[in-house]
This record gives sequence, C-alpha cells and structure tokens, in this order.
Amino acid sequence: MLGRLGTHLAIGFLKLLALLPYGLTARFGDGLGWLLYQIPSRRKRIVHTNLKLCFPDWSDERREEVAGQHFRHAIRSYVERSYQWFASEQAYRKLFTIDSEIDLTDPDMPPTLLLGLHFVGIEAGSMALNLALGRMCGSLYTPMKNPEIDAAAKAGRSRFGAELAGRADSARIVLRWLRDRKPVMLGADMDYGLRNSTFVPFFGVPACTLTAVGRLAKTGRAQVVPFIGEVLPNYKGYRLKVFKPWDHYPTGDDDLDARRMNEFLEQQIPLMPEQYYWVHKRFKTRPPGEPSLY
Repeated sequence: MLGRLGTHLAIGFLKLLALLPYGLTARFGDGLGWLLYQIPSRRKRIVHTNLKLCFPDWSDERREEVAGQHFRHAIRSYVERSYQWFASEQAYRKLFTIDSEIDLTDPDMPPTLLLGLHFVGIEAGSMALNLALGRMCGSLYTPMKNPEIDAAAKAGRSRFGAELAGRADSARIVLRWLRDRKPVMLGADMDYGLRNSTFVPFFGVPACTLTAVGRLAKTGRAQVVPFIGEVLPNYKGYRLKVFKPWDHYPTGDDDLDARRMNEFLEQQIPLMPEQYYWVHKRFKTRPPGEPSLY
C-alpha cells in the first residue's frame, strides 16, 4: 500500500506525465515495462502460466516473446492512465480513431450493454467510447483499495459524462440505467469468484465466468455490443473497435450465454495476443476438487 505521501506523489507524477507529448509518456511506460519484465515476479509467472494454458502448442520462444510484449503493454497502460485521467479533452480526442459497426450517435439506440473486453486498452477504449456516444452513460467499475487513488480514478473516468457505480449489488442500478435508455459499459471477462458465475471453457480450460451479462440483457431487454480498445503500433494512440450486437443473445441458458463471450474472445485474442490482459489470474477459481493452476 502506498502511504499518504506516496499516493500524492504518484498522482502528481501522473498529472505531470499528462503534460508531456503522448509519445514520450507512452515510450516511458514501454521502457518501464521492459525493465520490470527482467525482474522475476509473481505477475510474470501468471502471464507465462496463462499463455501455457491457452496456447499449449506454442514454442517456448513464442511464449517468451508474447509474454515480454504483454508486460510492456500492461505497464504502459498503467502509465497512460495519466492521459486518460488528466489530459485535456482536446488532447485525448486526438489519440484515438473509431471503427464501429453501429451508429454510436443514434438517438433511438435501444437499451444497450456495452461489453468492454479486457485488452490492455480497455480504459482508453471506455473513455473514447464515452466521448463518441456524446451523452451520459452508465459504467460499472471495481473500487481500488487506496481511497485517494480510487477518487482520482473515479474523477478521471467520469469526466466525459459517465455515471459510475461499484460492482457490488449493481444489478438494480444497471436496470435503472437501461430503463432510462442510458448505454451501460461493463466488463465481465475476468474471474470474480463463484457468485453469479459458471464454469465454461476458455481456450479449452474451464474458467469461472460471470453469467450477469446474459441475465441483465434478458431482464433489461438490452442488446449486447462488445468493444475493444486496441493500442496502435509506433505510439500512434488507440483504435476503438465497436462490434455489431450479438445475434440470438441472450438465450436464457447461463452456460450458453457465458460461453458466447469466451468464444468471441477466442476469435479476437489471436489477432493481438500480446494485448490481452494476461497478468490477471483468469483461472484462479477452480471447479470443486481441482488444484490451483497458479
């Protein structure tokens, strides 16, 4: 945990980075990620374990290459919170392009769940999507342990018109947002434990996967629109990719609906495997009787 002084210094440093040209900030994060990857760490082991589970046919050389690239992307994404939380709206708009299969400015958009997938650009993509929508939207988030960092994150994430709510007991709030025709951003492709989850395959490995997306879509009569924030090469910013709504979803079957998300990820991750969030223990929760994979 950061002490009070350390917290203020960290926030001040992020504000300082937001004043620099984006390319310098991005290169700093990239270099810091390279440096930290040279040091043995628990997160580094998690990345290698995830890649070995999901891509067992890869050579050791390929796995090492992607792990190193991912670590640089992950650390860089934390450093780039500086731009996402503190840069001017004008400066931030210049950093992203939009590739959308739906009309984001449609005033008659039906109730919509915007499903953010956990690639390293999810924070950048979520805020870009908020700007592209041009209206108030709802967004779920996981509160941070440090209250001052959490306050800075909430202020940064809400500054373009997002109304935030914590994940705990959030179903009622999400359904209210949907009734009010506010698009709702949420993420679901992480291991949040057994509550409201089921075990379905993810790259052939049973993964504890939330069922909330399908249930909220059914109760709120909402379409589900996945989106990805992609980090562009050569420090050119980001691409926000918004996909068409899933057909025949939800089905009413929790397992089928959870599997739909994982299948979509299995299609998208191989296109840029280094950018998926492998530092997370995606397989932490195991079916009864199975040993830990980490």
